[in-house]
Amino acid sequence: MTASSGGIGTAVARRLAAEGCAVLIHGRDRTRATTVADDIRSNGGEAEVALGDLTDNEAAAHISARARSWGVDILVNNAGPFVEHDWENADPSAWLDTMNGNLISAVRLIRALAPPMRERGWGRVINLGSRAATTPLPNMVDYSAAKAAVVNMTTSLARHLAGSGITANTVSPGVIVTEGMRRMFEHRAAVQGHPAPWTELEPQVLAEYAPNPSGRLGSEDDIAAAIAFLSSPLAGYINGIDLRVDGGITPVP
Repeated sequence: MTASSGGIGTAVARRLAAEGCAVLIHGRDRTRATTVADDIRSNGGEAEVALGDLTDNEAAAHISARARSWGVDILVNNAGPFVEHDWENADPSAWLDTMNGNLISAVRLIRALAPPMRERGWGRVINLGSRAATTPLPNMVDYSAAKAAVVNMTTSLARHLAGSGITANTVSPGVIVTEGMRRMFEHRAAVQGHPAPWTELEPQVLAEYAPNPSGRLGSEDDIAAAIAFLSSPLAGYINGIDLRVDGGITPVP
């Protein structure tokens, strides 16, 4: 479970542990990753920690080796850094960094961990996309393109792994309330001269930024539930899809 030392990744790790999975917590900060692993163990689960930067080939190889020795059957590629960029300020280096963090980091682990899954005849690869993959965001142009590439890559992977017992799917969150998301909107409000706590900002964000048929913003647990299902034997006939968990905010083509 990459990038599982906070946010959506932590929620997914906890949910999978509650379902009986032994979980390898990944992050770059030892204290944060260890805290998540300790919490899982204190609740009766099994967890260990793997540290490293997945945008670096050598570090990713080290993490992959640790995961192979762990015996990973379910790979959740959650790592997906983003910075708000538009066409005016997203220079080529920003595009490369975003592609590396969102797409290539996943490819590194897939190439290392899919072959042993194939040998065992069973596995799950779940990549995190975004609603931006389908409806590109003007303030996240490089991120939107990278997530579209993740969806495309996952469909290709599912076909490549045909008949192996491994499924590959994308889960694309909509607007999910995470600590980082709350901070972003609180910062925006402060910069605009209208500082307010999240409890006051949330209804405004829902109405103006993310109106959707479900009438609420998403939670980290919404994503964790979807990933837990796709990870299970119950989802064995679901393969190559982009599951949008976004409250219906993304228009149907």
